[in-house]
Amino acid sequence: MATVLSGLIATLPFTSSSSHFNGTSNPLPNLNTASSYAIVQAAIQRAQERLLNDAFIPWKFHPRHSDFEPAANGTRVFIKNITIQQNETDSAAVLKPLAGEISENYTLSISTSGAVTITAVSSIGILRALDTFTQLFYQHSTNSTVYSPYAPVSISDAPKFAHRGLNMDVARNYYPPSFIMHTIDVLALNKFNRLHLHATDAQSWPLDIPAFPELSTRGAYRKGLSYSPQQLADIQAYGMYRGVQVHIEIDMPGHTAVIALAYPDLITAYNIQPNWSTYAAQPPSGSLKLNSSAVYDFLHKLWEDLLPRVAPYSAYFHTGGDEVNVNAYSLDDTVRSNQSSVLQPLIQTLVDYNHDYLRAVGMTPIVWEEMLLDWNLTLGSDVIVQTWLSDESVAKVVQKGHKVLAGNYNYWYLDCGHGAWVDPPPSPTNPYYPYNDYCTPLKNWHLIYTHSPFASLSTANTSSSTYVSPTSLDLILGGEVHIWSEKTDPVNFDAVVWPRAAAAAEVLWSGNLDAEGKNRSLVEVGRRLGVWRERMVSRGVGAGVVQMVWCTQDERGCVADGLG
Repeated sequence: MATVLSGLIATLPFTSSSSHFNGTSNPLPNLNTASSYAIVQAAIQRAQERLLNDAFIPWKFHPRHSDFEPAANGTRVFIKNITIQQNETDSAAVLKPLAGEISENYTLSISTSGAVTITAVSSIGILRALDTFTQLFYQHSTNSTVYSPYAPVSISDAPKFAHRGLNMDVARNYYPPSFIMHTIDVLALNKFNRLHLHATDAQSWPLDIPAFPELSTRGAYRKGLSYSPQQLADIQAYGMYRGVQVHIEIDMPGHTAVIALAYPDLITAYNIQPNWSTYAAQPPSGSLKLNSSAVYDFLHKLWEDLLPRVAPYSAYFHTGGDEVNVNAYSLDDTVRSNQSSVLQPLIQTLVDYNHDYLRAVGMTPIVWEEMLLDWNLTLGSDVIVQTWLSDESVAKVVQKGHKVLAGNYNYWYLDCGHGAWVDPPPSPTNPYYPYNDYCTPLKNWHLIYTHSPFASLSTANTSSSTYVSPTSLDLILGGEVHIWSEKTDPVNFDAVVWPRAAAAAEVLWSGNLDAEGKNRSLVEVGRRLGVWRERMVSRGVGAGVVQMVWCTQDERGCVADGLG
């Protein structure tokens, strides 16, 4: 297949030059052979395959039956090579950087003569540039040619936020490793750089721990529905080769009921029925005991097994801490109290213990906001606090001097609005009608796009509850969009997540304001998102529809008239 430039053609493969790459050229996702050079060579191969295989014809975005393509046999300019220049040698941190530690900036230019130049400070910047490069081309409908209508073009691009992630729950429903890798591919296309795997929860433990084989043999939903050490390493290495760092969460002390299937003495208030809501946020109830030496023996072996395996691939580990229900500890034989004054020092001890283990292997801890804002724990300065309850939470974390991730559930929870997943009990009054979930309505892409980690923050009004000093804004690392899997599995995941997550991805990469600091037009964003959805579909993503074709083919689009 040839590559056409601006209606006028390019030959493949690409070549790279003037590079500071080091190491082997082996592109296989293997930690032992991973290097800047190998990562970039694999990205070049992927870019070539995408140009040849995308099969994206943008007919939906032109008037019906219009002749929007360049003449198939007209004058053509060929791209004969692509010069890729990395201006600095990568640091060792490139394989698992902390937020902001590695530059993702890049420049990309295509001249009218077909010369393509990519420059970046790091290999990750080159990955981002190659992803952008492939987005500039379309397949011609009359033959096997691909063309770009955008030359000459000069792009200088950089992310607004250093942490741009998806929190993917793989505990409520199981996702095969191949599907997680598919999701990593889509994240990379959208310039996300983090996949947060919420690996365990009350309902299942799909993570093989050789030191505790019964955790998954009893805690997984069935045999084969768990991630072996090799599969987990493969997932993390796959992300590394695409500039998507995969970090793991094991939530505790709440959301741990499943441990009781293998080690019942470690869990309190296990699966209380029918009044589970007295003891937990969702069934089955059950929390890790807080004052048990057996629990600490368990944690010692757990961390000794797991952390050395995941630390080579990720700078972060998430220790959870959300939705701790105090009532569970009135049934804990090592505590016998639901008083926060009693529980707080015990939770402090637990978190300190866990975080000391993380630091010993060079990892940075992440916790949910409740650990800082509700339980008032003393956290190390390295700890990142992930918020989810409100924009005010972001401000409070910053006011306490901690780095923070945003992700307000009122905007960035993709599971919301699909209805309750717990069935209503028989009742003559039917108080559960109309059976909404707790965070209804569904968060449509318009709403998602209007939100950002800086939303509702004030840098001027010092008396505001959301006041953040201008010099503290750099504590806001970015954010994550969330997909909890009570009603999502591999069958419907793509349609639930995409393209709505892509709206958040653009906010995290570019912000949602224009050059004048005003909100971007949602009409313009919607058209661009519609095009992007079609490109994702051409790459095997089952993304949901943005608008019907009539709207995208009409130049005026489908815009509310203001009279309704």
